Amino acid sequence: MQYDVSIVSCKSYESNECRRALEEVLAPIGGLEWVQPGMRIVIKLNLVAAMQPDTAATTNPNLVCALVSMLQERGACVILGDSPGGLYNAAHLNHVYDITGLRSAEKLGAELNQDYSQAVAKNPNAVQAKNFQYTAYLDKADAIIDFCKLKTHGMMGMTNAVKNYFGVIPGTMKPEYHYMYPKTEDFADMLVDLCEYFRPRLSICDAVYGMEGNGPTQGSPRFIGVLAASANPHALDLVCSRLLGFEPADIPTIVAAQKRALVQKTQEELSVCGDYTQFAVQDFKKPPIRKSTAFLSGGDGAINRFVGRIMGNILTPFPKLTPAECISCQKCANLCPAKAITMQSGKPKIDRDKCIHCFCCQEFCPKGAMKVGRSAIARLLNR
Repeated sequence: MQYDVSIVSCKSYESNECRRALEEVLAPIGGLEWVQPGMRIVIKLNLVAAMQPDTAATTNPNLVCALVSMLQERGACVILGDSPGGLYNAAHLNHVYDITGLRSAEKLGAELNQDYSQAVAKNPNAVQAKNFQYTAYLDKADAIIDFCKLKTHGMMGMTNAVKNYFGVIPGTMKPEYHYMYPKTEDFADMLVDLCEYFRPRLSICDAVYGMEGNGPTQGSPRFIGVLAASANPHALDLVCSRLLGFEPADIPTIVAAQKRALVQKTQEELSVCGDYTQFAVQDFKKPPIRKSTAFLSGGDGAINRFVGRIMGNILTPFPKLTPAECISCQKCANLCPAKAITMQSGKPKIDRDKCIHCFCCQEFCPKGAMKVGRSAIARLLNR
């Protein structure tokens, strides 16, 4: 029997433990039997920023090395890549490679992507991203392995297999995509479009240490002790969301995939090898979840739509500055795709009328001074 999702314990990032856990998690979903000598395999990592491995912001290099070795033993050529926020060029990416520990994989013979060209995709079957610009090194792949990191995310609730595909968009273009798709539902559909276009052959989740709280870059590492894998990235996200205590409806990319019948409605409908419930973290610190306003709309009338819009705005999480932690670096103002942030008296001020709730400011604040906030009414309803 081949399973939809496999999940196993991985107690540390020690090299032997990484190799054991990878072999064990891949076996129930067919292993690496599909890998043929001479194949060029891209491992699409999460390299969101130049951050040390112990921050739990990026795919751990020891796991990457273990997977590289397994692929090379089958005669594959391995390319490692991603496009983090910032300039998509050699200076920035090589700095990210240095800090995230990927030089250890390079020493094994893996290629760290040095192709910074871009290409344009035509995707007529997409819901949102019918045309998009992407990192052209992916065209070299005979197969793509999505090696993601399980973390909280201000806009999407969780980042894992599907959200990891935002990394195919060149770094400096990411704010443009936030601006093109300001609605959470549209942004989620765009992410599913990207994932479906590139169709990873395999998706693996590094959840040995995840990130809780102010993720995906300034949260806190949290031990989960898990590796999970699937041939279906949407199924992987569905199972991994339970590890953090989310319901499927809490994660917009899961909802978008379910509308397209790309994944089942509940984790229980999946065939899972391993008891994922035993790994669930009961007190995982999650970002605020937008509550549904459906209970307010008794029909499709103008009044109900008007009230729904108002309550939707009230219940939507928003970026919020913690002044004492701000170092006045202006990075949030420079990155904001909606130009909703200006510097006043050395501190960022957010124009709430312009804010599109993309949380770029929160994601890339170097000190974590931008948090995910919510209104008093939302806090009350969340109890």
